[in-house]
Order: sequence, then C-alpha cells, then structure tokens
Amino acid sequence: MSERDLNNTVTPNPKLAIDYCGIKMKNPIIAASGTFGNGPEYAGYLDLSNEVGAISVKGLTLKGRHGNPGPRIAETPSGVLNCIGLENPGAEYFVEYILPDLKKYDVPLLVNVSAGSVVEFAWMAETLSVDGIAGIEVNVSCPNVECEGMAFGVDPKVVEDVTKAVRKVTNKPVIVKLSPNVTDIVEIAKAVEAGGGDGVSLINTLLGMAIDIHRRKPLLGNIYGGLSGPAVKPVALRMVHQVYKAVNIPIIGLGGIMSGTDAIEFMMAGASAVQVGTATMVDPEAIRYIGRQMAGYVEQYNLESINDIVGAVHQ
Repeated sequence: MSERDLNNTVTPNPKLAIDYCGIKMKNPIIAASGTFGNGPEYAGYLDLSNEVGAISVKGLTLKGRHGNPGPRIAETPSGVLNCIGLENPGAEYFVEYILPDLKKYDVPLLVNVSAGSVVEFAWMAETLSVDGIAGIEVNVSCPNVECEGMAFGVDPKVVEDVTKAVRKVTNKPVIVKLSPNVTDIVEIAKAVEAGGGDGVSLINTLLGMAIDIHRRKPLLGNIYGGLSGPAVKPVALRMVHQVYKAVNIPIIGLGGIMSGTDAIEFMMAGASAVQVGTATMVDPEAIRYIGRQMAGYVEQYNLESINDIVGAVHQ
C-alpha cells in the first residue's frame, strides 16, 4: 500500500504498475475524461504524479465549444445524468496554452477527441500528436454529420474507417472509446481491431432522461443525457467481458467504478486498465482509496502483479 513520505508525496506500489499499449503507468487507474478536468483541478487532493495511473483530459473538439444550455447535471438513483455538450477550448488552444502546464506532472496524458467527420477525427489526432501526449482516446459516441446525425459508434464500418484514418496520421497509441448504445458491442470492438486500433475503452455513458414532475419538463436542458455511476456497472462489466473474449487488443474498463472491488471486477472480466469518473465527483480523493484497496487485494492474495488478474474470472 502506498505511503506518504515526509515530503507529502506517495511511493507507488510496483505491483500495481502496468504497461497499456506501451504507456507505462504507476497503477491501472485512469482519471476518466469529463469528470477530472485536465488534472490540475485535483492537485490539491491527489499526488497526480504518483497516485494516478494516467489522465484522460476533458474531451476536445476541432474548435472550441460552449456546450449545451443548462441544466447540465441531474442526479438519479445510483447515478448521474449529464449533457455538458463537450464544452472545451478546442484542440489548438489546448496544445498551446493548457498542455505546457500539464507536462510538469509525471503522469501519462490521454487526449479524448470528438469530431463531426472522419476527416476531422484525423485532423484532431494529427494536431494532438505532440510531445507530452501519451495516447489518443477516440470518442466515437458523438454526432456524425456525414451520416445524418447518427453517432459514429453505432456503425462498425464507420468505426473502422475512423480508426484507420486516425491510425494513419499518428504514432501514438490509438484507443477507441465505445458507446454502449448499440445492438452488439462486440461487433464494434472488432471493427476497431480491424481498423488498426491499439485498444478500446468501454463503456461510455448510457443514454437516459429525467423529468421534473412539477414543471412537467425534462430536468436536463438538452432533454437527454449520459447516465454514469453505479447504476451502469453491471452493463459495463458484461460488455467488457464480451469484448475480452472476442478481440486481441487490450481493454480499458469503465462504468460505475466506485471502489477497489469494482476495479478488480473489471480487470477480472478482461480489462487491462480502468477509468474512474463519477466517483471523483463524489469524492475528489476516490482514486487514492481505490488504488489502496487494489494494493490491499494484491497483498491479500500474494500476487506478483495486478496484471495477474486480467481476465481471471472463471467461466
């Protein structure tokens, strides 16, 4: 278990170290995109260089976006709905003004990218393939203007095309973030593999809704939003297990991870790493406690490495 020294830093547990697609992490816990800002917002709560395995920065688009009208957040039983709308300053602004400050932390950075066409995805990946970026997380759960507003992530052919286009323009690991709002998640994961993707992360949020019965209106300004938190965990766990059995590229599992036990379940289902999102909104120190619980499990079962549990669930 990690312990703080006199300088108030953390000594990472070497048994939690992983290598995901060539990205070396001190532990398998990635701060998920959208709930952790770009990282420094949590520097007062966590030792970012030693307690966080990697950070997936807030989702970026071609140009800056103001996001959706409010309300943007609605709490639900065992979860949260959000319709932020990808508010961000744009890819070029991020590279010029935000990334330099992030480089002072010794933690791998993934850039989460969304776009409106295959060409835009390629431009984003090329623009963000700079020093200081460890990998590209391609968010295909966004409107596809070339397919009349349909999300990229529901069509295997489009997912394969996006993956190929991004793969051509970057030497960074390409990780495609999958939408659960599909008929067959395995078919989509196979399309990523066919397109040359290095890995997949799943799941993104489930599409949901909440209603204010007194106003007789949707609670969210955008009507529908993405559901995250403990409510989605069983669905996410099932999808990770299905994909693990079907592809040879490594998986990042996410969806309702609130504890070390949750994270271990995802790794046993087949994830090589995990992302933590909603938990950090509830407790900004959540990643620390999840890491400590995972370290405790490794010691309890006398494991050489946390990697030993990947896919270890008995059928």
